[in-house]
Amino acid sequence: MRKRERENPCGICGHYHRYEEGEPCGVCGHRPPVLAPAGVPRQDSAFPSEILKDLLFLGSYDNASRSELLKTLGISHILNTVPFCQNLYRNSFTYHCLEDGKTLQFDDAIQFLEQCERDKTRVLVHCMSGKSRSAAFVIAFLMKSRGWRLAQCYQWVKERRPQVQLADAAQLQLIEYEQKLFGSNILLSLHLDLVFQNQQVTSRCPPSISILQPPSLSVSAPTTSQVISHLELKKFPK
Repeated sequence: MRKRERENPCGICGHYHRYEEGEPCGVCGHRPPVLAPAGVPRQDSAFPSEILKDLLFLGSYDNASRSELLKTLGISHILNTVPFCQNLYRNSFTYHCLEDGKTLQFDDAIQFLEQCERDKTRVLVHCMSGKSRSAAFVIAFLMKSRGWRLAQCYQWVKERRPQVQLADAAQLQLIEYEQKLFGSNILLSLHLDLVFQNQQVTSRCPPSISILQPPSLSVSAPTTSQVISHLELKKFPK
């Protein structure tokens, strides 16, 4: 790398890569966010999304890379769900880094988040984009700590961070985790399918709603024919 390029590290991750040209960082994987099509408002933000007041924030690696902003928000703990994202400020924040793998380690993450809640500290949960992997851990935490069902947790998070888009694998693991916590319920599983398919959340929880109350669902209850079709077309884990 030429000397001039070595003198201009990336302003986000602090490493040397051609950020302006879209080149991903060879050290931590940081890359510029994908631009939205013309006419579509951009949903990325320098600010993480507050999921639970004064406790839980959800965001991207870009968010986790802005130390002064995080300090301004009072965030002191960071749950890094993607190991190849470097923990940039170990002297300033308390990190907990999950192992990479196809199986999401919900219990490990939840233990860390529960400790943050007991200590009354603010915590950021992040992956690279803050849309799927980190969102799945936040949803799992809500199910376990608040006793809400999966569809309700998904809708709560989606309303506060509209760019959330769970990958198929994350959806399936969350369904399995819901069944582990609450037992099997085919009606709610189908209800969840309808919520995932309806990507645009049409309702909003009242501003005064308590975080101890589950949000109401915006998708109508499944009909008998939908349940039958669901049983024929999709096999859920036992």
